[in-house]
Amino acid sequence: MAVCAQAQTPQQWRDSVSTLMEQIRLNPRDINLRMKKAEANINLQQWDYAISEYGDVLRLDARNLPALYFRAYCHSQQHHYDLARNDYETFIQIDPTFLEAHLGLAHILQKLGRRADTVDQLNRCVQLFPDSASAYAARAAYETEQQLYDVALYDWDEAIRLQPKNVEFAVSKIDVLLRQKRILDARLALDELVRQGTPRAALKEWYDRCR
Repeated sequence: MAVCAQAQTPQQWRDSVSTLMEQIRLNPRDINLRMKKAEANINLQQWDYAISEYGDVLRLDARNLPALYFRAYCHSQQHHYDLARNDYETFIQIDPTFLEAHLGLAHILQKLGRRADTVDQLNRCVQLFPDSASAYAARAAYETEQQLYDVALYDWDEAIRLQPKNVEFAVSKIDVLLRQKRILDARLALDELVRQGTPRAALKEWYDRCR
């Protein structure tokens, strides 16, 4: 459900906004036009305008999931975390099967400093999407931040099991090993990445930390 940032210049996006505003003036109930304008607003980082446009869409269709999802994203960009939370929760009530909405809610709860709620939401992500590497990685990243290294290692291992070629996951696990002072394990994991085809030069920072 990502906004497709097409290869347009800012001026082209501004021109699109102008054209769409005129079309919306003539067709104020056309949801497709309003969604396109909101997308252009996002590409211009005009968060307030995008939020307003998605609000107009939701007044026409209260269950419009893309409008809820992207309005939550815009609210988060504006640090309107309570409003973002409301939109993500409304989205999930309508459709609980979209992982990105659950992860978005977890991110917002973290921003709000709701540690227990964040953990509960990340656990829910893993329970609902047990085959998603992204769910395990999100929980592992939060556990790492909270210095819960043993459980973070478990979750990084699960993420890697599900996406064995994801170098970012592997490096994140190595970071945890280094935080635990498990230098030999970290070096062996780095050597395995090199054996699998990752250029050693790309891992220099991590090898340097193993000294």
